[in-house]
Amino acid sequence: MIIGRVNPKQTLEDAGILGIGKVYYNLQEPALIKEALKRDEGELGNGGAFLVSTGEYTGRSPKDKFIVNETSVQNTIWWENNPPMEIDAFNQLKSDMIAHMSGGEYFLQDLYGGSDPEHRLNVRVITELAWHGLFIRTMLLRPNILELDTFIPGFTVINCPSFSSDPAKHGCRSDVVIAISIEQKMILIGGTEYAGENKKSIFSILNYFLPEKGIMPMHCSANHAIGDPSDTAVFFGLSGTGKTTLSADPNRILIGDDEHGWSDTTTFNFEGGCYAKTINLSAKAEPEIYATTQKFGTVIENMVYDSYTKELDFQDDSLTANMRCAYPLHYISNASKTAIGGQPNNIIMLTCDAFGILPPIARLTPEQAMYHFLSGFTSKVAGTERGITEPQPTFSTCFGAPFMPRRPEVYGALLRDKIAANGAKCWLVNTGWTGGAYGIGARMPIKATRALLKAALNGSLNNSSFRKDKNFGFDVPTSLEGVATNLLDPRSTWADPIAYDTAAESLISMFVENFTQYEKFVGPSVLAQAIKKS
Repeated sequence: MIIGRVNPKQTLEDAGILGIGKVYYNLQEPALIKEALKRDEGELGNGGAFLVSTGEYTGRSPKDKFIVNETSVQNTIWWENNPPMEIDAFNQLKSDMIAHMSGGEYFLQDLYGGSDPEHRLNVRVITELAWHGLFIRTMLLRPNILELDTFIPGFTVINCPSFSSDPAKHGCRSDVVIAISIEQKMILIGGTEYAGENKKSIFSILNYFLPEKGIMPMHCSANHAIGDPSDTAVFFGLSGTGKTTLSADPNRILIGDDEHGWSDTTTFNFEGGCYAKTINLSAKAEPEIYATTQKFGTVIENMVYDSYTKELDFQDDSLTANMRCAYPLHYISNASKTAIGGQPNNIIMLTCDAFGILPPIARLTPEQAMYHFLSGFTSKVAGTERGITEPQPTFSTCFGAPFMPRRPEVYGALLRDKIAANGAKCWLVNTGWTGGAYGIGARMPIKATRALLKAALNGSLNNSSFRKDKNFGFDVPTSLEGVATNLLDPRSTWADPIAYDTAAESLISMFVENFTQYEKFVGPSVLAQAIKKS
């Protein structure tokens, strides 16, 4: 049975997906919330937000994601990072999942991945949970009614949390599975209610296809100057490094908070919404993001709240530190109406340094930018993935290794070439610790980070005096009005400078060891500028 709006020639039956039962096509937000409430999937919160818990899994399951080992992709996939699933196992998984879904009720959304019409991907998402339909409708870009009448899906996602995969039958690792078939243009997700798997699986697909078109896919937020889209900045970084917070600058236009493409003419958002962490979210520090938690249709995920008043507790992380809200981009007053900017002229690489070694900002040469991009040093923060309860240092190449189907050098070369062609300025920004490592030092003051970023983006920071960092060779400003001078010299913030030197040597060794895997792919100029020991 079909309920809703759809291209009559592109139903599930036309795509060969038969017998799964009643399908609600492209319901809008009020209808999705109505269906979710009817199924007791969550509760209505203040302002019409929808309050949900994802149960056992409150973060992504990266070890349970697989790419099907198909002939056309065997030589293009980074298999060390993307475990293979054999074709027969995927076909069995698909058959078993559809059989499991037989006779049920499901929610289908036809959406765009990518705000630039020239480069977007048509995505069809089928969900067992009505609120997953609400979530993905919020996170991707929504066709208008007339576009739905002619919509032809380029990729299909089927998400059925009640289905448990079988490693023996399906070639996976556990009862949770995220399986991507490039040739069948299909993603199967089972065993987890965590909604982030929906959006990140689509990000992975865009990361595979766009480089073939010379487009750099980026795990980044982006904004541009008011009235000047050509003054665009991108902010690379893993979850928890500040991509959402720092790009939501009221004095600039927000393009997006998580996933973008860099074409020969534009920086364009892959999404139509934001997925912000809410732990310790403050109305004073981040008023617009805070306000979205009481707006109609915002999905509030894994937050503790008062059962009577529905008041949210932003400090209680007893469910997870990865508590989040998903809201449409237009809920931010200074969001771009097109979600498109010009080519970036400032590239910010955000890192959450749990060692307390890196300065709050450093200026990078193009060679250093490639080095730090391929290194992707940061700290995984609590709750982003299952089992992470406190920051852990990690090297996630391209600031997004879990979402990179191709080898890192493909993305590194694209970035290098685009920086060279566009003359973009590059900055490394540490939003982690200062005055000592995690547990001893303090988190970098957000006020100082904002001041330094503002000066970098408006060009005034280039007029400051700089010192050469003896450990990494990049340029570090020695002063900026409104920022404590000692903050710019991390060694001086430590009570024991010798302990700083020892920790710095340890971090350098980690960088050197990690980068050995890329040495044969980069020129000597990159390595020469990367690490500067005294």
